[in-house]
Amino acid sequence: MNQKAIIKYILNLVNSTLGKCPYNENHKLPILFAFEQGKILENIGICSQVSFVRYMQGRKTLGVDPKLFIKDLWFEKVPVRIYQPKVPSASQRRGVMFFHGGGWVFGSLETHEKLCRSIARESESVVVSVGYRLAPEHKYPAAYEDCLNATIHFMKNMELYGVDPARIIICGDSAGGNLAAAVSQTLAGRSDLPKLRAQILIYPGLQALDFNLPSYQQNRGVPLLFRERAAFYMLQYLNGNASNLEEVLEGSHIPIDIKLNYRKWVSPDNIPEKFKVRGYKPHVLLDCTTEVFETVKRFCEPNLCPLLAEDALIQQLPETFMLTCEYDVLRDDGLLYKKRLEDNGVRVIWYHLEDGFHGIINSFNNDWLSFSSGKRGLDNIMNFLKSL
Repeated sequence: MNQKAIIKYILNLVNSTLGKCPYNENHKLPILFAFEQGKILENIGICSQVSFVRYMQGRKTLGVDPKLFIKDLWFEKVPVRIYQPKVPSASQRRGVMFFHGGGWVFGSLETHEKLCRSIARESESVVVSVGYRLAPEHKYPAAYEDCLNATIHFMKNMELYGVDPARIIICGDSAGGNLAAAVSQTLAGRSDLPKLRAQILIYPGLQALDFNLPSYQQNRGVPLLFRERAAFYMLQYLNGNASNLEEVLEGSHIPIDIKLNYRKWVSPDNIPEKFKVRGYKPHVLLDCTTEVFETVKRFCEPNLCPLLAEDALIQQLPETFMLTCEYDVLRDDGLLYKKRLEDNGVRVIWYHLEDGFHGIINSFNNDWLSFSSGKRGLDNIMNFLKSL
């Protein structure tokens, strides 16, 4: 039996078992996490966790949508999928560039297909989903460059899709939120392209200087994104490996003088007190060796960690919708960026899911793995889009 056949056999067993169990909403999260990780297969040597999750994510394909024209194209050698409403429009539509999440390691046009269809249908917008290159095969800045190049191509050819140049929005979740923030910053200073109307950042990861912020401590063991996994994925994107994972987690990967320089932006002091009540303990600043810093020094580049961009650039950013979840290690990245934007005069619409966890938006209608708070978050995103 080959590797793919073994995976299918195990999945059939899992599916048959799950089908007999009356799971309620409180049971879904741990099951979803165990299902996603594929640790058993990796531990017994059948396949790597990355291979298993990618295989799982590519299993389902959706059929024709009666309300949308859907087409796969290439923008500057980058695969994209375009969703266009079939209903006639008296005016030009919004254009939404969408960058999927998955820690820069997972995710594809397929994994966010339902979400992109829903955005296109409900907001009557043209949505362009970008299939950027993944780590560890393709290291930073590959994903960023793919998203940037696809966006620029779309902005230069938007008339082909009936899109209003004054209503272009960049959107992404998790790692896609990181990419959306980075692309928005890059385009902010471009005078040869239309100005972005807005950016939508859904629980984005925006910095790699401090993995001991309150949300990282409080939610370190909360699925779907453990603290250790968040650092692991960032290192996979940066270097294609995680050889300095322990130093990154303990905070001994960035020199103290550099940390202090960025402390005005990356600090627990900038997190509202109400978010520190769940057992946060201040972390001692640690220094690092030159050798370690040499391997991760690009963590200080805004194209990788958008929270570190200078004020002069932040001030040029468009109106922003920020969604955060209470039970998410990346919660404080969003809160810190929200503060930076507001301090620099950028209008921010913030929606916080008190009962939300990382990845919840993409589960808004996933059959039995559906969460009411995910639908609530998506409804708020849709309302923001419709207001533009």
